[in-house]
Amino acid sequence: MKLAIIAFLAGAVALQAADTVPVASLSTVLSDIATNVGGDKVTVTSIVKPGIDPHEFEPSPGDVKAISQARLVLAAGLGFESFLSKVKTAVGSGPTFVIVGEAITPIMTTEEEEDHDHEGHAHEHGTPNADGKVPDPHWWHSIENVKIATRVIRDALIKIDPANTATYQANAKAYLAKLNDLAKWTKVEIAKLPKSKRILVTSHDALGYFARDYSFEIFPVQGISTSDQPSSQKVQLLIKEIKDKGVKAIFAENIENPKVLSEITRETGAKLGGTIYADGLGDKEANTYDSMIRHNVTTIVEALQ
Repeated sequence: MKLAIIAFLAGAVALQAADTVPVASLSTVLSDIATNVGGDKVTVTSIVKPGIDPHEFEPSPGDVKAISQARLVLAAGLGFESFLSKVKTAVGSGPTFVIVGEAITPIMTTEEEEDHDHEGHAHEHGTPNADGKVPDPHWWHSIENVKIATRVIRDALIKIDPANTATYQANAKAYLAKLNDLAKWTKVEIAKLPKSKRILVTSHDALGYFARDYSFEIFPVQGISTSDQPSSQKVQLLIKEIKDKGVKAIFAENIENPKVLSEITRETGAKLGGTIYADGLGDKEANTYDSMIRHNVTTIVEALQ
């Protein structure tokens, strides 16, 4: 009897999984958005796990298989996933790829190739425009951009699974309301910092959208990819800027903590203000988009006050 019950329950779980839309996500942030919008109508597989550097990530054969079995594949785009074109070629025309960043107006940034070394890493920074600038792919550090992403994912799910349109619309509406609350909270917290103290020194150039939205001046050690290693000249210029501006704290990231940060703190007297999450979610304190933003904002405000 017990075996029969177990078999029945296992069959019910398998049936439920078969009835959901399989979604493969190449970003932990997109995984969280898709889970909120899709609810129990989707099964989301995170290809890039929390704590993994997406700039350096290379999908395994198992990852490629999981992507090929999805009906919907979500990518951040704007050059964030250096492996994207290879994966699309490998899986063929099976799944629908949605490049969420294509719906967002990006910040364009100049990559000063003479100012950093690549150490042989193969990565891409997006397609340069006529002025030689490339898009900053870290668009999720603007809550307004995540609202756009929520609508993009909602519409993609509706197109693939129109029978559950009402569910996706209701879930997206609820998540957008949560993002509105997050935006209000963030604005109140940032207001605790006078503009003269809104100076961010970070491991790499990932908080450009945050800096734009909340009037921060930003000084990254590395470029928009963690593969970009700063020259000694750039480090010395950064040390001078920190001293001149009286910056109190600099911020490491959960994925990478370059040795150069120790040199900067030693030379400037600035403290390490804490760890922030830049390229994606974390395992515990920042395992959702909402908690990641709250953690980052709290860490920044407390360190710079």
